[in-house]
Amino acid sequence: MRGFIGLSKRNILLYAKDVQAIFFSLLTSIIIFGLYLLFLKGNLLNSIESALGGLESLITHEECEMLVSGLMLTGVLGSALITVPFSCLSTIVRDRENRIDYDISATPMRRWQIILSYFVSAAICAVVVTSLLLTVGLFILSGSGELYLSTGMLLASYGVVLFGALSATAVFMVIVLFFRTQSACGAFSGILSAVGGFVIGAYLPISEFSEGIQTLCCLFPASHVTILLRNTLLNGMLDHMNEAVKGLDNGMFVTAIRDAFTFKAKLFGESFSCEQMVTYIGVVTIVAVAAMTQVYRKSYKRK
Repeated sequence: MRGFIGLSKRNILLYAKDVQAIFFSLLTSIIIFGLYLLFLKGNLLNSIESALGGLESLITHEECEMLVSGLMLTGVLGSALITVPFSCLSTIVRDRENRIDYDISATPMRRWQIILSYFVSAAICAVVVTSLLLTVGLFILSGSGELYLSTGMLLASYGVVLFGALSATAVFMVIVLFFRTQSACGAFSGILSAVGGFVIGAYLPISEFSEGIQTLCCLFPASHVTILLRNTLLNGMLDHMNEAVKGLDNGMFVTAIRDAFTFKAKLFGESFSCEQMVTYIGVVTIVAVAAMTQVYRKSYKRK
């Protein structure tokens, strides 16, 4: 157990002490925030206010702004849950290229302990970094208005972050184990950063895509995690808006917002409830953990 804890600590420190690694692992989140300030906020706000249809006296401009800011926050968190664990897991490729894995394999540690230490360290880094982003984001938003976020939903959002970090780490562990050089891993990281924001709907709502593209996006657990974050962080705001309308539109405005900004994942035209999304993420995570164990056993043999 001492070897497992020591190797896990070493992997965490390698990421935590590398300022450039932290910056580039958050680059997609930074880009999303920058685009939000430049034009995404205005576009989304105009779309929401144009859908009010005479309800402007009941739903204020400030409330619409808070909703848009909440959508931006979920995009930032979702992208971080993709890029941070992958950046941490790149340590595996670095160790392999520098032959450090030979030394690790020569220790009395069992192979399941070695692979678990990489997994745990990457998951911990992802949880800590994303939780900090969530805390800072909520603190900033609380100074701008009210999110109507209950204690239960607040705790649930941190639970989704933990669940998302475990899921992403397991999936990316399988992918990373096939890379043999840091250059190949870095190239994939660039592609991941570019595509990740679109897959989770951070730049453009997934509902704007065709049914086939929506299904493709929702095959990835990261999309489900981001959608769960939207539900936990923004359902209180939407319920408040629905109450403010007092049934004048029969709930059509809030329903339209949920449909437009993808509060339910869709696979092959079928909508998933929150419980079904959690089940889907859990199944993919279990399969990925089993796969990464088999891949590691075949790729990293004792010398």
